[in-house]
Amino acid sequence: MSGSLRISLTRRYRFAASHRLYNARFSEEENRRLYGKCCNPRGHGHNYTVEVTVCGPVDPATGMVANLGDLDPFVGREVIEAFDYKYLNEEVPAFRDRVPTTENLCREIYRRLKSFPAATLERIRVEETGQNSFEFAE
Repeated sequence: MSGSLRISLTRRYRFAASHRLYNARFSEEENRRLYGKCCNPRGHGHNYTVEVTVCGPVDPATGMVANLGDLDPFVGREVIEAFDYKYLNEEVPAFRDRVPTTENLCREIYRRLKSFPAATLERIRVEETGQNSFEFAE
């Protein structure tokens, strides 16, 4: 295998979290109109699936783009520990002043993982439900 061969690796992770879609700059009526049932004052939860795609050259010695023994603890520390079983609006500082839509969650996960040292972060995909998924790539 050539050292210049670039391959992408996608790994899936899961976490559960709750949120409320609400913007303090809008009236209650406007929030209800924009966010519907997702504006419930008690919040609601999701079982999220996150796909992390990294790419890079294949290491000629290991035959890998990235060692999962490095990627898994990095994602665990930066994402799973930070979000799993959390109320995003109140327990995650990034969402205290930003609506925790899944679009914003996707961007925040990308921001947290782009410093992975062993390969280049290519994209993040977050599945919120069986019908909704979001992707972010720079």
